[in-house]
Amino acid sequence: MPNRLSQCQSLYLRKHAENPIDWWPWCDEALAKAAAEDRVIFLSIGYSSCHWCTVMEGEAFSDPEIAAYLNTYFLPIKVDREERPDIDSLYMQALQLMTGQGGWPLNIFLTPQDRRPFYGGTYFPVQPRYGRPGFLQVLQAVRRFYDQEKEKLAAQQATLWQYLAASPERGETILLTEDLLRAGIRQVTPILRDRPQGTCFPMMPYAQMLLQGLALSPNPPELLHLCRLRGHNLLRGGIYDHVGGGWHRYTVDPQWTVPHFEKMLYDNGQIVTYLARLWQQGDRSPQIPRAIAQTIQWLDREMTAPEGYFYAAQDADSFVSAHDSEPEEGAFYCWQYGELEQILSQTELAQLQAHFEISPQGNFEGKIVLKQVRPPEQPETLEPILRKLFARRYGADTPMDQPFPVATDNATAKGRAWPGRIPPVTDTKMILAWNSLMITGLATAAQVWRAQAYWKRAAKAAQWLHEHQYQQNKLYRLNYGGTVTEVAQAEDYAYWIQALLALHQASLAVGEAAQPWLELACRYQALFDQELGAADGGYYNAPERADLILRQREGLDNATPSANGVAIANLVQLFLLTENPTYLEQAEKGLCFFGQLMKESPQSCPSLLAALQWYLQPVCVQTRSDQVVPLLERYLPTAVLKVRDNLEPVALVCEGLRCREPALTPAQLQQQLDSLFPLVTYG
Repeated sequence: MPNRLSQCQSLYLRKHAENPIDWWPWCDEALAKAAAEDRVIFLSIGYSSCHWCTVMEGEAFSDPEIAAYLNTYFLPIKVDREERPDIDSLYMQALQLMTGQGGWPLNIFLTPQDRRPFYGGTYFPVQPRYGRPGFLQVLQAVRRFYDQEKEKLAAQQATLWQYLAASPERGETILLTEDLLRAGIRQVTPILRDRPQGTCFPMMPYAQMLLQGLALSPNPPELLHLCRLRGHNLLRGGIYDHVGGGWHRYTVDPQWTVPHFEKMLYDNGQIVTYLARLWQQGDRSPQIPRAIAQTIQWLDREMTAPEGYFYAAQDADSFVSAHDSEPEEGAFYCWQYGELEQILSQTELAQLQAHFEISPQGNFEGKIVLKQVRPPEQPETLEPILRKLFARRYGADTPMDQPFPVATDNATAKGRAWPGRIPPVTDTKMILAWNSLMITGLATAAQVWRAQAYWKRAAKAAQWLHEHQYQQNKLYRLNYGGTVTEVAQAEDYAYWIQALLALHQASLAVGEAAQPWLELACRYQALFDQELGAADGGYYNAPERADLILRQREGLDNATPSANGVAIANLVQLFLLTENPTYLEQAEKGLCFFGQLMKESPQSCPSLLAALQWYLQPVCVQTRSDQVVPLLERYLPTAVLKVRDNLEPVALVCEGLRCREPALTPAQLQQQLDSLFPLVTYG
């Protein structure tokens, strides 16, 4: 019999609806019941496309013995981290403090009266393996500890709370100087270097900050090499879907070969932005525009709702056949050598092998993940071969750039007659923050290549978000098939305003009206200040709520940039575009609040460092519309463009609160920009 989660809108929660566990969603009733009955809260947090979340759902959470023990001695609660990032952030930070690491599924135990954590972990197997205890053993040990070690538990929680509740503002006031920024860049740079072992994540907030700060590095050519290498690994590795477009979440090996196969909208939006900026900076690899174009085809085909907004994610796992009880990781994306021999001629297979890592033994559990080892000088030469693989995966008559049916759950995936392979399940919920990151990517690509098609996608999505997510003076984070839910959090506001500013700048490249986007950015910034602004600087993660034991104001980056880092950079841009000094004052106050964090732990907050660079080097280039195009051909990291057709000189370059001598010729303008943003090369 289905449990309470069957009534939830979240795909992740509904995936657990058939578990024998008596799951509750996070709600006041569940929290009150736990406190009244003195039942330890077992809080499990994950998301629909998470591979190990899927594994644990099919193993431990489906085990009758484990379910019986959980139901008797605990109050089990499930949370979709994509619905409530505030809950996830709080308890993920607690887990990292307790164990030194984190990840999903996030499984953590809370005392029922105050919801404070005291023990946790990530994936727990049914039986002990992978060096991890069996889940029933964990549950029994936790319950004994809670019942028999009250003093030790209280002391442990008190120590944890000291760190968890600590404010990022502490100690001396930190001066916002270029020395602080340069020191941060030095300490963040090693994060972009390839490691001899372990996983490889895109790390886009880090890569973007370092690309922006190239000229401030102690060794700009070396840093340029690292920025380009990161781009090339993303373009060539198995992390990229060379057949269908789009990037997977990360690779499990340091050679960028074997990914965890889920595709997240937030990764793809950031990577498109980064690669477009890399091209603008001077890397003219033909793979960059090809991969962006192919990824936008994937977006059109599999990730765009008819209304124009974008879906959240696609699963790592899919069914090989409709008769399988469980999906298999990577089944939609991998190839058997014999299958390639069947699809391709000998000449075509040899040509594919000349550029990709292909052997009869495979590179992933006997199967083949397409990883490029020798990129062709002209990527289009491989297109006919890759189209044959596309036809095998999606069906012979499936267009690459037209909508493809979406499998919204496992039953749909197994119940439909697909023209090719059974596709992974797509989580179709709309998340404002992630849509905003994709809009920024599309707008940036539109600006760099002056592409009307990219612009139209971005503008259509943004218009829909504005019309549907803002209701009754509130901005909402989620939309399920036309129904809004969950008020916006800091990342929603920050990324949304960033997207509106990106649309404003891109409009100058494609000849569209810019002013409406800037006006919207100012309106939403005022709402952001009202709803989440802190008097002493920065923004709270979420509105104040009774169900949260702590209201956080974070500056740390993870797979997505810090909301405060993005928000502060937005404020500087709003100041440059509107000439309203209040925005600059807000930016300064926010940076001062996080000053100690930037000094002590710069490797954890690259987006704040990027915002600091905007604050220290704010540039506004005012020019006529006939002079805009040349300016779009180069990367101006902390500059915004304003069109003034009544301007008599070619351009006016202003740094913060002072303007340079008017540039009377294009050459003089380029000279001024060269002095502000020195071109970095390999030497």
